[in-house]
Amino acid sequence: MKKMMILAAMSAVLTVALPAQAGDTKHMMSIANAMTANDAQARLGDTVKFYFGDQATPPIATRISSDKTSQKTNGVGKSAETSCNWAFLSAMLALQKRAQSVGADAVVNIVSNYKNVENSNATEYECHEGTMMTGVALKGEFVKLKASK
Repeated sequence: MKKMMILAAMSAVLTVALPAQAGDTKHMMSIANAMTANDAQARLGDTVKFYFGDQATPPIATRISSDKTSQKTNGVGKSAETSCNWAFLSAMLALQKRAQSVGADAVVNIVSNYKNVENSNATEYECHEGTMMTGVALKGEFVKLKASK
């Protein structure tokens, strides 16, 4: 009987405490800073080019498809900038992998797409920091650029 009372009390505490811990703080973070963090530029290489928001692109030869990705990372004990930059890099690597799989050499019109709400910005990406996890969602269009002469 005593064990059941303890379990019931613990259950009640968790029921009240867990929703209170859920956080969702929106941050707008610098794309340029994220590209210099975590060796991002070297890890992404230069085989796929990336263009954010309404950023000017070279002429496009073929529009192939579009896709989205949502990546999360553990944010416990990390600053918002650190965890957001890790989630951003994961999202960029996912876009790169998808681009390579469909034969694209660029991803254009990249927008933040958290909970399927687009936020287009050429210099910043949207990141959401929760109590334990941090997430970045991106959406982009995969294209083949015209060969330069």
